Amino acid sequence: MPRFLVVAPNWIGDALMAQPLLARLDGEIDVIAPEWVAPVMRRMPQVSNVIATPFVHGPLQLRQRWRLGRALKAKNYSQAFVLPNSWKAALIPFFAGISRRTGYVGEARYGLLNDARRGSGASMAAHYAALAGDGPLSPPRLRVSAAEIAQAKQKFGIGDRYAVLCPGAEYGPAKRWPYFAELSRNLQRPVLILGSAKDREASAGISGTDLTGRTSLDEAIALIAGADFIVSNDSGLMHVAAALGRPQVALFGSSSPEHTPPQSPAARILWLHIECSPCYQRECPLGHFRCMKEMGVAMVLDQLKTIW
Repeated sequence: MPRFLVVAPNWIGDALMAQPLLARLDGEIDVIAPEWVAPVMRRMPQVSNVIATPFVHGPLQLRQRWRLGRALKAKNYSQAFVLPNSWKAALIPFFAGISRRTGYVGEARYGLLNDARRGSGASMAAHYAALAGDGPLSPPRLRVSAAEIAQAKQKFGIGDRYAVLCPGAEYGPAKRWPYFAELSRNLQRPVLILGSAKDREASAGISGTDLTGRTSLDEAIALIAGADFIVSNDSGLMHVAAALGRPQVALFGSSSPEHTPPQSPAARILWLHIECSPCYQRECPLGHFRCMKEMGVAMVLDQLKTIW
């Protein structure tokens, strides 16, 4: 049986959009992933083993990458797929002596990659999956047990019926809808607010149980799996909700649902697509933030009526 090594993207949402690639591979799949992405990869049924790395953004950490690559050489992988575009992401498969190293050109990685491709401009999921050839674009799916959901609810004192709001977005303020607090007052059920510690400012004023920065990623995944529905910005937790098949409303402003949509029939997308959107900027370059400010609470409530 072929054995593959996949270097996972560095963001939770991107990692989930890479799952259709994994579904096209017929063999045993090991994944190298940052520690903050590894919990998502472990829940993918296609993945045999996850190698969590402590590498941080910025430093090359060449010696540590060399050591890991040499340790993996004995695995005799038939092919590696390098999904991040950075030069250093391609080092470990090179050091591991994997005969075929596939990925997009990115930072001029000729030599490190010997099967270097040019991007297609397709959606992110199709972009990754194309590295493994043609085939159906399988939607992301994560495994969560009923016991995990019950354990997370018990730990945080959560009842059976609740909504989840995810007001954060790692990339920047231009992706954050400003009316979550008003929405929370219009929902007829208890509300959980989920996100990282960096999202605490975005959660201010929202009525509900604020768990930002208080859960592990595994616990957040379990709580989303047990929710009635989720409302989120374009973020990693949006893609988690889609992979769990939960009813959700996904809010897009500076980014595009044509490029990074939640891949689930239970998802509803709100995107005003005004003339300057998508701009893909961290902050509104024009200062008006119309792409989010003109998306009122009533619009979100109308979408929720179609899924709940």
